[in-house]
Amino acid sequence: MSTRHSIGWIGAGRMGYEMAARLARGGADVLVWNRTKAKAEPLAQVGAKIADRVEELAARDIVFCMVSTWEDVREVLYRLLEKSAQSSRRLPKMVVECSSISLEGSAELRATLEKRGIAYLAAPVSGNAKVIKAGKLSFVCSGPRKSFDEALPYLKMIAPSASWVGEGELARIVKICHNVFLGVVTQSLAEITVLAEKAGVPRHAFLEFMNQSVMGSTFSRYKTPAFVNLDFKATFTPQLLRKDMDLGLDAGRKYEVPMPLATATRDLIQSMMGRGWTSEDFATLLLQQAQASGITLKPENKEAGDGLS
Repeated sequence: MSTRHSIGWIGAGRMGYEMAARLARGGADVLVWNRTKAKAEPLAQVGAKIADRVEELAARDIVFCMVSTWEDVREVLYRLLEKSAQSSRRLPKMVVECSSISLEGSAELRATLEKRGIAYLAAPVSGNAKVIKAGKLSFVCSGPRKSFDEALPYLKMIAPSASWVGEGELARIVKICHNVFLGVVTQSLAEITVLAEKAGVPRHAFLEFMNQSVMGSTFSRYKTPAFVNLDFKATFTPQLLRKDMDLGLDAGRKYEVPMPLATATRDLIQSMMGRGWTSEDFATLLLQQAQASGITLKPENKEAGDGLS
């Protein structure tokens, strides 16, 4: 597949790596830079080029950014702008920023880029590395409609779904709402699963019923293997979820929206982290709920599909 634009990619973590890989496999001209170059180098095997310095991406038409926090976004993109100015390199025509950052950070970045004549599309995502591999990631985007239409072919190479929700930072509030819901739903799923187990129902049987009921969802099916077999390999860490819960609660205060369930869930995430559950997946909320309920969970060692394949 031939493409009209050259693509720069910043970030080769769990998410960024898989997203850049899909672009490269799809035939896009992708140049990848990561602060730790070794993490990006395997992408050469699927057709990506690897940059030594971030300023090499300045010559690209569209630069995507997928890193962890606003501090990371600011560091790498401002370094790109500064280094490019120092070397008199041309600047990208557009930046597509996919990380989960605050409304304020996104607005600051938009203003900074617009001063330099660079179009900006906020494009956070729903999903994780496994969801990307399964071809079920989704984008929510905001910014100029023209920019969205221009970037859409590349978004579609990465994910089947890309929604435009309006101008400015509206995509950020949508993603924040999404991740607050993620936290609240996971805690609720943990509570009812522990309730069923303590009453005598095996977790795999309970979740099989739930997933086939009208209350089942892509997410409940996806988390079923972790809940059944207690495999909490990190897909999204408690620290990152706590960050997004805080962003949601900040937005609630800004827009005068009470969020009692989100507040309680945020405190439970903090409690879990205080107990030392920080390196595994945030679904360890299940273990905390079991402890609070006076039971100790054991892996059931049952086959449990995640609904992605």
